[in-house]
Amino acid sequence: MNTVAIITAREGSKRIPKKNIKLFLGKPLITYSIQVVLESGLFERIVVSTDSDEIASVAKEYGAEIPFKRPTELADDYTGTDEVFIHALRWLHENDKIYNYACCIYPTAPMLKAKYLKNGLESLIKNKAASAFSVTTYPYPIFRSLKLNKQGRLEMIWPEYHKTRSQDLPEAFHDAGQFYWVDVEKYFSEKRIYSKDSIPVFIPRYLVQDIDTPEDWEMAEKLYQINQHE
Repeated sequence: MNTVAIITAREGSKRIPKKNIKLFLGKPLITYSIQVVLESGLFERIVVSTDSDEIASVAKEYGAEIPFKRPTELADDYTGTDEVFIHALRWLHENDKIYNYACCIYPTAPMLKAKYLKNGLESLIKNKAASAFSVTTYPYPIFRSLKLNKQGRLEMIWPEYHKTRSQDLPEAFHDAGQFYWVDVEKYFSEKRIYSKDSIPVFIPRYLVQDIDTPEDWEMAEKLYQINQHE
């Protein structure tokens, strides 16, 4: 299978310094993603896109490649995943080979499972989609969401659903922040993972946790320990 994994791991992390290589239950966080990618057996190459020599050193130690250093202009707080992913793929196409399928994987997904990576690739090919990525359900109907108004009082964002039964509301999903499979040719045409031709890879909520704050980190460690044998 003509596939490549791109793990995106920049140095700058404000709320959790050195997050990508901070020890998560005794091992650098990024190594969990690398190990699952290796375990999956799906990829010809596992490439880490980083601007950090320290991250590069850790990634190499655990089996990933760093064939190029990410440009500084693609390592700030405002650069999106698409720009980084496209840069890595273009570098590989110019210096290595053209890949048919690629998967962008976050270094902050310790609960990533190989079976969902496999499901994603199979679904992408079977459905001839442009992209397939991890999503999970919201724990509560989003159409019942509340906000604070200018007076500091609570009000519904969608008051038209005030009397609608929860079971009659459409189910909603959010990005699980783990991985993004793409058909490379289609991706280069659209230049965005979120497209009209995207399909979901469903991940159970108990395997999903954003890691943006120290509280998130603590929760992720607890969830990982609970789900080790899932």
